[in-house]
Amino acid sequence: MEEKMVEGVPSVTGSSAGVRYEGVSCGKLRRYFSISNFVDLFRVPIGVFQASRLLKSFEPDVVFSKGGYVSVPVVMAARWLKIPVIVHESDISPGLANKISFKFARTICTSFEETLAYLPKKFSKKAQYTGSPVRSEILRGNAEAGFRFTGFDKHRPVVLVIGGSQGAEQINELIRASLEELVKRFQIVHIVGKGNLDIGVNKRGYVQYEFLGPELADVYAMSEMVVTRGGANVLAELALLKKKVLVIPLSGEASRGDQMENAQLFVRKFGWSMISGNISREDFINNIMLTFNNEPNYDSSYKNGLKAVVDLILNYKK
Repeated sequence: MEEKMVEGVPSVTGSSAGVRYEGVSCGKLRRYFSISNFVDLFRVPIGVFQASRLLKSFEPDVVFSKGGYVSVPVVMAARWLKIPVIVHESDISPGLANKISFKFARTICTSFEETLAYLPKKFSKKAQYTGSPVRSEILRGNAEAGFRFTGFDKHRPVVLVIGGSQGAEQINELIRASLEELVKRFQIVHIVGKGNLDIGVNKRGYVQYEFLGPELADVYAMSEMVVTRGGANVLAELALLKKKVLVIPLSGEASRGDQMENAQLFVRKFGWSMISGNISREDFINNIMLTFNNEPNYDSSYKNGLKAVVDLILNYKK
Protein backbone atom coordinates (compact mmCIF):
# COMPACT_ATOMS: atom_id res chain seq x y z
CA MET A 1 0.00 0.00 0.00
CA GLU A 2 2.73 2.47 0.97
CA GLU A 3 4.73 1.59 -2.14
CA LYS A 4 1.77 2.39 -4.37
CA MET A 5 1.16 5.70 -2.61
CA VAL A 6 4.77 6.79 -2.93
CA GLU A 7 5.63 5.57 -6.40
CA GLY A 8 2.60 6.84 -8.29
CA VAL A 9 0.63 3.67 -8.94
CA PRO A 10 -3.08 4.34 -8.31
CA SER A 11 -3.71 3.46 -4.66
CA VAL A 12 -6.80 2.55 -2.69
CA THR A 13 -7.83 6.19 -2.70
CA GLY A 14 -6.51 7.00 -6.17
CA SER A 15 -3.80 9.29 -4.76
CA SER A 16 -0.02 9.09 -4.92
CA ALA A 17 3.03 11.23 -4.26
CA GLY A 18 4.87 10.41 -7.48
CA VAL A 19 8.15 9.79 -5.64
CA ARG A 20 10.75 7.22 -6.71
CA TYR A 21 10.49 4.07 -4.62
CA GLU A 22 13.22 1.48 -4.13
CA GLY A 23 13.19 -1.60 -1.90
CA VAL A 24 16.13 -3.30 -0.19
CA SER A 25 16.54 -6.54 1.70
CA CYS A 26 16.25 -6.20 5.46
CA GLY A 27 16.17 -8.46 8.49
CA LYS A 28 13.67 -8.01 11.29
CA LEU A 29 15.37 -7.45 14.64
CA ARG A 30 13.49 -9.66 17.10
CA ARG A 31 14.04 -9.47 20.85
CA TYR A 32 13.08 -13.09 21.35
CA PHE A 33 14.50 -16.43 20.16
CA SER A 34 13.47 -17.34 16.66
CA ILE A 35 15.06 -19.35 13.86
CA SER A 36 14.18 -16.41 11.61
CA ASN A 37 16.75 -14.32 13.49
CA PHE A 38 19.54 -16.42 12.01
CA VAL A 39 18.10 -16.19 8.50
CA ASP A 40 17.48 -12.45 8.76
CA LEU A 41 21.03 -11.92 10.01
CA PHE A 42 22.25 -12.52 6.45
CA ARG A 43 19.66 -10.22 4.94
CA VAL A 44 21.08 -7.13 6.64
CA PRO A 45 24.49 -7.15 4.83
CA ILE A 46 22.68 -7.86 1.57
CA GLY A 47 20.48 -4.86 2.29
CA VAL A 48 23.53 -2.69 3.07
CA PHE A 49 25.05 -3.65 -0.30
CA GLN A 50 21.78 -2.90 -2.13
CA ALA A 51 21.33 0.40 -0.28
CA SER A 52 24.92 1.42 -1.06
CA ARG A 53 24.36 0.86 -4.76
CA LEU A 54 21.12 2.85 -4.69
CA LEU A 55 22.63 5.71 -2.68
CA LYS A 56 25.54 5.96 -5.11
CA SER A 57 23.12 6.24 -8.02
CA PHE A 58 20.83 8.69 -6.25
CA GLU A 59 23.61 10.80 -4.66
CA PRO A 60 21.57 12.26 -1.79
CA ASP A 61 22.84 15.15 0.33
CA VAL A 62 21.33 13.65 3.46
CA VAL A 63 19.49 10.52 4.61
CA PHE A 64 16.50 10.96 6.92
CA SER A 65 15.41 7.86 8.84
CA LYS A 66 12.17 7.45 10.78
CA GLY A 67 13.26 4.13 12.30
CA GLY A 68 12.04 0.58 11.98
CA TYR A 69 14.14 -2.43 11.02
CA VAL A 70 13.84 -1.60 7.32
CA SER A 71 15.89 1.56 7.88
CA VAL A 72 18.99 -0.06 9.39
CA PRO A 73 20.72 -1.23 6.15
CA VAL A 74 20.16 2.20 4.56
CA VAL A 75 21.54 4.08 7.56
CA MET A 76 24.61 1.83 7.69
CA ALA A 77 25.20 2.25 3.97
CA ALA A 78 24.88 6.03 4.24
CA ARG A 79 27.47 6.19 7.00
CA TRP A 80 29.84 4.02 4.95
CA LEU A 81 29.42 6.44 2.02
CA LYS A 82 29.89 9.43 4.36
CA ILE A 83 26.39 10.77 3.74
CA PRO A 84 24.97 12.67 6.77
CA VAL A 85 22.22 10.77 8.56
CA ILE A 86 19.36 12.26 10.60
CA VAL A 87 17.42 9.75 12.69
CA HIS A 88 14.03 10.61 14.17
CA GLU A 89 12.65 8.64 17.12
CA SER A 90 8.84 8.74 17.19
CA ASP A 91 8.26 6.92 20.48
CA ILE A 92 9.14 7.94 24.02
CA SER A 93 11.65 5.12 24.41
CA PRO A 94 13.87 4.22 21.44
CA GLY A 95 13.29 0.99 19.55
CA LEU A 96 16.06 -1.50 18.81
CA ALA A 97 16.48 -0.40 15.18
CA ASN A 98 16.99 3.22 16.17
CA LYS A 99 19.37 2.27 18.97
CA ILE A 100 21.55 0.73 16.27
CA SER A 101 21.04 3.65 13.88
CA PHE A 102 21.95 6.25 16.54
CA LYS A 103 25.57 5.11 16.29
CA PHE A 104 25.68 6.11 12.62
CA ALA A 105 23.63 9.31 12.88
CA ARG A 106 24.97 12.83 12.83
CA THR A 107 21.77 14.18 14.39
CA ILE A 108 19.11 12.48 16.53
CA CYS A 109 15.63 14.03 16.72
CA THR A 110 12.95 13.10 19.23
CA SER A 111 9.18 13.53 19.31
CA PHE A 112 9.19 13.85 23.10
CA GLU A 113 11.44 15.81 25.42
CA GLU A 114 11.31 12.82 27.79
CA THR A 115 13.11 10.67 25.20
CA LEU A 116 16.38 12.56 25.75
CA ALA A 117 16.66 10.90 29.17
CA TYR A 118 16.67 7.45 27.49
CA LEU A 119 19.72 8.24 25.35
CA PRO A 120 23.26 7.33 26.44
CA LYS A 121 25.39 10.36 27.36
CA LYS A 122 27.63 9.77 24.34
CA PHE A 123 24.68 10.69 22.10
CA SER A 124 23.54 13.76 24.08
CA LYS A 125 25.50 16.28 22.00
CA LYS A 126 23.88 15.21 18.74
CA ALA A 127 20.34 14.77 20.12
CA GLN A 128 17.61 17.39 20.16
CA TYR A 129 13.92 17.57 20.91
CA THR A 130 12.14 18.65 17.74
CA GLY A 131 8.66 17.22 18.20
CA SER A 132 6.96 14.89 15.75
CA PRO A 133 6.74 16.21 12.16
CA VAL A 134 3.06 16.41 11.22
CA ARG A 135 2.27 17.45 7.66
CA SER A 136 0.27 20.65 7.41
CA GLU A 137 -2.35 19.15 5.05
CA ILE A 138 -3.61 16.82 7.77
CA LEU A 139 -4.37 19.85 9.95
CA ARG A 140 -6.34 21.68 7.26
CA GLY A 141 -9.23 19.29 6.71
CA ASN A 142 -12.70 20.42 5.70
CA ALA A 143 -15.59 18.98 7.71
CA GLU A 144 -18.10 19.72 4.94
CA ALA A 145 -15.98 17.70 2.50
CA GLY A 146 -15.82 14.89 5.05
CA PHE A 147 -19.60 14.72 5.31
CA ARG A 148 -19.92 14.66 1.52
CA PHE A 149 -17.31 11.92 1.25
CA THR A 150 -18.96 9.66 3.84
CA GLY A 151 -22.57 10.61 3.12
CA PHE A 152 -23.13 11.23 6.82
CA ASP A 153 -25.68 13.47 8.54
CA LYS A 154 -24.16 16.76 9.75
CA HIS A 155 -26.39 16.79 12.84
CA ARG A 156 -25.16 13.55 14.45
CA PRO A 157 -21.74 13.19 16.13
CA VAL A 158 -19.03 11.25 14.29
CA VAL A 159 -16.51 8.85 15.85
CA LEU A 160 -13.47 7.87 13.81
CA VAL A 161 -11.93 4.47 14.51
CA ILE A 162 -8.43 3.97 13.15
CA GLY A 163 -5.93 1.21 13.85
CA GLY A 164 -3.17 1.98 11.34
CA SER A 165 -2.56 0.96 7.71
CA GLN A 166 -2.65 -2.73 8.65
CA GLY A 167 -5.65 -2.30 10.89
CA ALA A 168 -6.06 -3.56 14.46
CA GLU A 169 -7.84 -6.88 14.85
CA GLN A 170 -8.91 -6.27 18.44
CA ILE A 171 -10.40 -2.86 17.68
CA ASN A 172 -12.08 -4.13 14.50
CA GLU A 173 -13.75 -6.95 16.43
CA LEU A 174 -14.86 -4.64 19.25
CA ILE A 175 -16.43 -2.17 16.83
CA ARG A 176 -18.34 -4.86 14.96
CA ALA A 177 -19.56 -6.43 18.20
CA SER A 178 -20.68 -3.02 19.53
CA LEU A 179 -22.02 -1.51 16.32
CA GLU A 180 -25.71 -2.08 17.03
CA GLU A 181 -25.46 -0.03 20.20
CA LEU A 182 -23.02 2.62 18.95
CA VAL A 183 -24.98 3.69 15.85
CA LYS A 184 -27.91 4.64 18.10
CA ARG A 185 -25.80 7.57 19.33
CA PHE A 186 -22.97 8.06 16.83
CA GLN A 187 -21.99 7.81 13.20
CA ILE A 188 -18.89 5.63 12.81
CA VAL A 189 -16.07 5.93 10.28
CA HIS A 190 -14.05 2.73 10.57
CA ILE A 191 -10.59 2.39 8.98
CA VAL A 192 -10.11 -1.37 9.09
CA GLY A 193 -6.72 -1.87 7.39
CA LYS A 194 -5.80 -3.65 4.19
CA GLY A 195 -7.79 -6.82 3.56
CA ASN A 196 -10.03 -6.34 6.60
CA LEU A 197 -13.26 -5.07 5.05
CA ASP A 198 -16.37 -6.92 6.19
CA ILE A 199 -18.81 -6.74 3.28
CA GLY A 200 -21.49 -8.36 5.45
CA VAL A 201 -21.79 -5.24 7.63
CA ASN A 202 -24.24 -2.72 6.20
CA LYS A 203 -25.69 -0.27 8.70
CA ARG A 204 -26.93 3.27 8.42
CA GLY A 205 -24.43 5.60 10.07
CA TYR A 206 -21.48 3.26 9.57
CA VAL A 207 -18.87 3.29 6.79
CA GLN A 208 -15.66 1.31 6.55
CA TYR A 209 -12.51 1.82 4.49
CA GLU A 210 -9.31 -0.17 4.18
CA PHE A 211 -7.30 3.03 4.16
CA LEU A 212 -7.75 6.77 3.67
CA GLY A 213 -5.32 9.06 1.85
CA PRO A 214 -6.01 12.80 1.44
CA GLU A 215 -9.58 12.22 2.61
CA LEU A 216 -8.31 11.51 6.13
CA ALA A 217 -7.83 15.23 6.83
CA ASP A 218 -11.50 15.88 6.03
CA VAL A 219 -12.65 12.89 8.10
CA TYR A 220 -10.51 14.13 11.00
CA ALA A 221 -12.18 17.54 10.69
CA MET A 222 -15.71 16.09 10.84
CA SER A 223 -14.97 13.71 13.76
CA GLU A 224 -15.54 14.81 17.33
CA MET A 225 -13.80 11.78 18.77
CA VAL A 226 -11.20 9.22 17.67
CA VAL A 227 -10.52 5.66 18.82
CA THR A 228 -6.97 4.58 17.97
CA ARG A 229 -3.91 2.50 18.83
CA GLY A 230 -0.90 4.07 20.56
CA GLY A 231 1.27 4.87 17.56
CA ALA A 232 3.14 8.10 18.29
CA ASN A 233 2.56 9.68 14.88
CA VAL A 234 -1.25 9.36 14.97
CA LEU A 235 -1.34 10.53 18.59
CA ALA A 236 0.65 13.61 17.59
CA GLU A 237 -1.86 14.41 14.84
CA LEU A 238 -4.78 14.06 17.25
CA ALA A 239 -3.09 16.26 19.86
CA LEU A 240 -2.54 19.02 17.30
CA LEU A 241 -6.15 18.64 16.12
CA LYS A 242 -7.35 18.76 19.76
CA LYS A 243 -9.67 15.78 19.50
CA LYS A 244 -11.34 13.69 22.18
CA VAL A 245 -9.38 10.44 22.11
CA LEU A 246 -9.77 6.89 23.40
CA VAL A 247 -6.43 5.07 23.10
CA ILE A 248 -6.25 1.27 23.00
CA PRO A 249 -2.49 0.60 22.90
CA LEU A 250 -0.84 -2.70 22.16
CA SER A 251 0.13 -4.34 25.42
CA GLY A 252 3.67 -5.18 26.48
CA GLU A 253 2.93 -8.80 25.62
CA ALA A 254 2.14 -7.93 21.99
CA SER A 255 4.92 -5.33 21.57
CA ARG A 256 7.92 -3.85 23.32
CA GLY A 257 5.52 -1.62 25.27
CA ASP A 258 6.15 1.56 23.28
CA GLN A 259 2.45 2.15 22.52
CA MET A 260 1.59 1.85 26.20
CA GLU A 261 4.26 4.42 27.09
CA ASN A 262 3.11 6.80 24.37
CA ALA A 263 -0.53 6.49 25.42
CA GLN A 264 0.21 7.05 29.10
CA LEU A 265 2.06 10.28 28.36
CA PHE A 266 -0.77 11.69 26.22
CA VAL A 267 -3.35 10.61 28.80
CA ARG A 268 -1.45 12.48 31.52
CA LYS A 269 -0.87 15.54 29.36
CA PHE A 270 -4.29 15.98 27.78
CA GLY A 271 -6.71 13.96 29.92
CA TRP A 272 -7.45 11.43 27.18
CA SER A 273 -8.95 8.03 27.98
CA MET A 274 -7.13 4.71 27.72
CA ILE A 275 -8.09 1.03 28.04
CA SER A 276 -5.99 -2.04 27.35
CA GLY A 277 -5.82 -5.80 27.80
CA ASN A 278 -8.85 -8.04 27.39
CA ILE A 279 -11.67 -5.58 26.74
CA SER A 280 -15.29 -6.65 26.83
CA ARG A 281 -17.98 -5.25 24.55
CA GLU A 282 -19.59 -3.50 27.52
CA ASP A 283 -16.31 -1.93 28.66
CA PHE A 284 -15.63 -0.73 25.13
CA ILE A 285 -19.04 0.92 24.75
CA ASN A 286 -18.85 2.49 28.23
CA ASN A 287 -15.40 3.95 27.56
CA ILE A 288 -16.53 5.44 24.25
CA MET A 289 -19.45 7.11 26.02
CA LEU A 290 -17.23 8.39 28.84
CA THR A 291 -14.59 9.70 26.43
CA PHE A 292 -17.16 11.48 24.31
CA ASN A 293 -18.68 13.19 27.34
CA ASN A 294 -15.26 14.17 28.72
CA GLU A 295 -13.55 17.43 27.77
CA PRO A 296 -9.79 17.00 27.21
CA ASN A 297 -7.29 19.40 28.75
CA TYR A 298 -5.62 21.27 25.90
CA ASP A 299 -4.21 24.13 27.98
CA SER A 300 -0.73 22.91 27.08
CA SER A 301 -0.09 22.56 23.36
CA TYR A 302 1.78 19.82 21.50
CA LYS A 303 4.88 20.74 19.50
CA ASN A 304 4.72 20.12 15.76
CA GLY A 305 8.27 19.26 14.70
CA LEU A 306 7.72 19.72 10.97
CA LYS A 307 9.64 22.98 10.57
CA ALA A 308 12.47 21.95 12.91
CA VAL A 309 13.02 18.65 11.08
CA VAL A 310 12.82 20.21 7.60
CA ASP A 311 15.28 22.93 8.64
CA LEU A 312 17.72 20.29 9.85
CA ILE A 313 17.48 18.41 6.56
CA LEU A 314 17.97 21.57 4.49
CA ASN A 315 21.00 22.58 6.57
CA TYR A 316 22.78 19.43 5.41
CA LYS A 317 22.13 20.20 1.75
CA LYS A 318 25.40 20.75 -0.11
